[in-house]
Amino acid sequence: MVDRIADIWGPRTPHPRGTVWPARVDQHLEDGLTDADVDRWVPSACLLCSNGCGCDIAVKDGRMVGVRGRATDVVNHGRLGPKGLYGSTVWARSPDRLTRPLVRENGRLVETDWDTAMGRIVEVSRRLLAEKGPLSHGFYTSGQLFTEEYYTLAVIGKAGIGTPHMDGNTRLCTATAAAAFKESFGADGQPGSYTDIEHCDAIFLYGHNMAETQTVLWARILDRTRADDPPAIVCVDPRRTPVAAEAARTGGVHLAPRVGTNLALMNGLVREQFVNGWVEEEWVRRHTLGVDDLRAAVEPYPPEEVARICGVDAGDLRRAARIFGTSGSVLSTVLQGFYQSHQATAAAVAVHNLHLLRGQLGRPGAGVLQMNGQPTAQNNRECGADGDLPGFRNWDNEAHVRELAALWNVDPLVIPHWAPPTHAMQIMSYVEEGSIGLLWISATNPAVSMPESARIRRILAGEQCFTVVQDLFLTETARLADVVLPAAGWGEKTGTFTNVNRTVHLSQQAVDPPGEARSDLDIFLAYAAAMDFRDADGRPLIRWRTPEEAFDAWREATRGRPVDYTGLSYARLRGPTGIPWPVNEDAPEGTDRLYADAEFPTATDYCETYGHDLLTGAAVTEQEHRALRPDGRAFLKGAAWTPPHEETSDEYPLLFTTGRTVYQFHTRTKTGRSRALHEAAPDAWVELSPADAAGLGIAEGDVVRVESPRGAVEVRARIGQVMPGAVFAPFHYGSWDLDGAAAGERRQANELTMTVWDPVSKQPYFKTAACRVTKVRDGDGPAPAPTTAASAPATGRLPGTAGGAPTTSRVVPTPDYPNDPAGGR
Repeated sequence: MVDRIADIWGPRTPHPRGTVWPARVDQHLEDGLTDADVDRWVPSACLLCSNGCGCDIAVKDGRMVGVRGRATDVVNHGRLGPKGLYGSTVWARSPDRLTRPLVRENGRLVETDWDTAMGRIVEVSRRLLAEKGPLSHGFYTSGQLFTEEYYTLAVIGKAGIGTPHMDGNTRLCTATAAAAFKESFGADGQPGSYTDIEHCDAIFLYGHNMAETQTVLWARILDRTRADDPPAIVCVDPRRTPVAAEAARTGGVHLAPRVGTNLALMNGLVREQFVNGWVEEEWVRRHTLGVDDLRAAVEPYPPEEVARICGVDAGDLRRAARIFGTSGSVLSTVLQGFYQSHQATAAAVAVHNLHLLRGQLGRPGAGVLQMNGQPTAQNNRECGADGDLPGFRNWDNEAHVRELAALWNVDPLVIPHWAPPTHAMQIMSYVEEGSIGLLWISATNPAVSMPESARIRRILAGEQCFTVVQDLFLTETARLADVVLPAAGWGEKTGTFTNVNRTVHLSQQAVDPPGEARSDLDIFLAYAAAMDFRDADGRPLIRWRTPEEAFDAWREATRGRPVDYTGLSYARLRGPTGIPWPVNEDAPEGTDRLYADAEFPTATDYCETYGHDLLTGAAVTEQEHRALRPDGRAFLKGAAWTPPHEETSDEYPLLFTTGRTVYQFHTRTKTGRSRALHEAAPDAWVELSPADAAGLGIAEGDVVRVESPRGAVEVRARIGQVMPGAVFAPFHYGSWDLDGAAAGERRQANELTMTVWDPVSKQPYFKTAACRVTKVRDGDGPAPAPTTAASAPATGRLPGTAGGAPTTSRVVPTPDYPNDPAGGR
């Protein structure tokens, strides 16, 4: 029995390199229940981080009462993290669930019936289409719906209405991952596999506090680093996270660059590969383009210059570069520390450059995982409910547009490919000025999660736009809507979703949703039927009615594309494990890692994009791309480092950066309703270095005001593990407590952040705002920050974070896992 609040990663099962990760089943049942009390177990996968752990839902008396990991699943081998164990099911029975539609009357949201609520949406939608056309509609969705729902929404938006104004909060967390893959390899899709952990000599984590954001994956790494032959860990992070501690323990390196200097650091690492002769010249010649231009781009970044720009030790940079350049196999993972920071796409592409220069792709232990921040972000990118076309098709390729038009039986001109897709930040600007008159928000809370959140609240509260929100609870965003639609959540509907390493899972409905709540698929289908969208022959545009029928339609949309689902079906996905795409006649059991043949989807007629200039975002034309004759070769691309948009000054001498804590997920819609998770991290805080705190006269727990040119928060201070000159804050905490009481904006980290985005991925920057910190008053106790991971105090002893109900963790015989190079079929 284990308290998984106190013991985040659970018991260790160390094993030698090249062997299968042992299976360990983690389980938590609520209310003191035992296995004998459970009526049935329903297969699913966890939705509380992007790892995608296979699990089963415990059902008793028609209620979800707990979860257990599935030992046979290739992703997690039975393990679950604290959020999955304590937060997966308890939210479903929360008394403040939305159970009936709401409409705004005389400034207040009041309950109504579905016909009235949908009738209002349809009336506004038809009027705007008649008066202003398709550009009057915008859709902003999530990284937490199912494949079937994303694809249905994509068809509605792109073929029914014909609007380019579609994006998701995936723009905030994973757009740079997709953009970087497209720039380097020609199409989206993770090259690497979780199984690379078992085979690599070194693991580089760039801006990725995996120990808190993907706890099960970090447990997998710990089971290698605690063996007798551990891989070396290299951590790039301005905080001393558990990842940084493991780097020190394994003889690796912790590089803590100044906020906003990631690209300079990466250019230095790439330059060292050239200078020291660690480049696989023949492999590069045969399988890449652009090596000479890259060499010239990184030449101005010797270690001493990188040290000056980044504030790292030149010797540490050389040591990290040597680990990469001399290891037989390297796995790299990347997350928000790169994606949400300055020159995001260029920095993420530089990770690919390292792997391409050394031929470190497509074989066990050698891979890249540009991680997602959300569990189904990959599906949003695949299906085209964001700024992409379904099936990784090229927005600028007329043949690709005609393929979709034929599939949907619509005129190609209906599909809005005549202009670039509209990214989320631009959508909000169009809403602000009134050119978008209907904004439909699904399963996300932009009033808390978007940058410069005071501006977002003003936009959503304005009368210039009719706002629809479908969600589980009356979030900060839903409170501002004109119509609120009650949605079914995880376990209350059926659908598929795909995790970071392309593994597709089927989540089966375990219980009925409360009251009149409906699945997101049913809501979209109801809207499409009410709007009477038709194809070119007068038939209904959306011809599916069930999740399985929607999946079959999506499967056909992937035929012949890199994201090929044609060998998958609900029947296959009801098996013991998820299956990684592509799955087709050539790969009937799925594909553990991409590019084993060093053939990349870069051909001009096949690729998902023609590419961009990494510094300016200028698009490469089809003619320019064709002239390069990529013919299956990857692109090596570089760019010069430039200073961030907002630098420190006498008035704002520190740099503000946001992030996550292990016990909360996004805006706490689910995890905040778990008592164990809430009490582990109940309120907002900021972290200061001991040196900065001493200079400002601030002690642990003091209430401080952190202010940028855009806004301020007043929260308690943790004297912690962040580097001098930086201030860290978690972004999870909104302006309302989960009991419905107003908490105020003074704890929302995104009050301080900027409306600035990357020129290529259009992902906004959350990590490079200038700020100042002043003490407001003495504290009456320590900050509410956890003590178990990166938010641990730098000095002094504080009570340990604990309090999770006991869970069981038991090692079981390890099954054969398909596609695992260390064993299995």
